[in-house]
Amino acid sequence: MKVTMITGDGIGEEIAQSAMDVIDASGAGIAWDIVRAGEAVYEETGVLIPDKVYESLEQNKVALKAPMTTPIGKGFRSVNVSLRKKYDLYANIRPVQSIGTLETLFEKLDLVLFT
Repeated sequence: MKVTMITGDGIGEEIAQSAMDVIDASGAGIAWDIVRAGEAVYEETGVLIPDKVYESLEQNKVALKAPMTTPIGKGFRSVNVSLRKKYDLYANIRPVQSIGTLETLFEKLDLVLFT
């Protein structure tokens, strides 16, 4: 299976690499199509989301996006908003589960947040 990895910028590049390392170690057999978007790309190219990102997403249909800087006050949407609008993505799903390694207010927490 081929998956688009949008590496982002700043700490996003490090997080993207760590995520790929973990997934690769799981034996999932993912072939990564690595693309870049965000403020660092904008500063280099003048384009926040290069066409290569869209081409990869449309070909692979599955993506993992690392954190990236969102330019503030420069007259355009963030990468997140742009991708959500273009691909009609309407939900941000965040599973939360306590795993017992840290003491928390709630034991055996298992919930999913939809935003």
